[in-house]
Amino acid sequence: MLSKTIEEALNKQIRIEAESSQVYLAMAVWAEVKGLEGISNFMYDQSDEEREHMLKLVKFVNERGGHALISELNAPNITFNSFQEMFEKLLAHEIFVSESINDLVHISLQEKDYASHNFLQWYVAEQIEEEAVARTILDKINMIGDDKGGLYLFDRDIQQLAVVSAADTPVQ
Repeated sequence: MLSKTIEEALNKQIRIEAESSQVYLAMAVWAEVKGLEGISNFMYDQSDEEREHMLKLVKFVNERGGHALISELNAPNITFNSFQEMFEKLLAHEIFVSESINDLVHISLQEKDYASHNFLQWYVAEQIEEEAVARTILDKINMIGDDKGGLYLFDRDIQQLAVVSAADTPVQ
């Protein structure tokens, strides 16, 4: 059974994950309108993934005797000055989500809710990966600079981007 404190914190995270899905969706639309098909498809996929993160939390709350709440969402930013700015905002957003997950983990330990603590470890690992992907993309964008040919190749190749997280790397 979830304590009210944990239930409220998890419901806050449900909203954050839903808003994250909207952030990626807005970025997908912006990129699509700009003719950046690869970036757009990447963002659509990320939007779907964030919705899955939200649904996983919803199921967990309900399965533990709580009541998952679906609330209004803050509207995401829908315009960007450049695709670089868009990815910078994306990294900042992922850092915000990581901080929120870390707060949730802290609350679960304070409440001695070890089931929630264990469940949240997946989100901790996922956020490490999300931030790593955003940083890798920004590194590539910084290498491209204003080179239109580089942007074309980046847009084409972003769908194959794979970042191996430290959590997934075997120790030698």
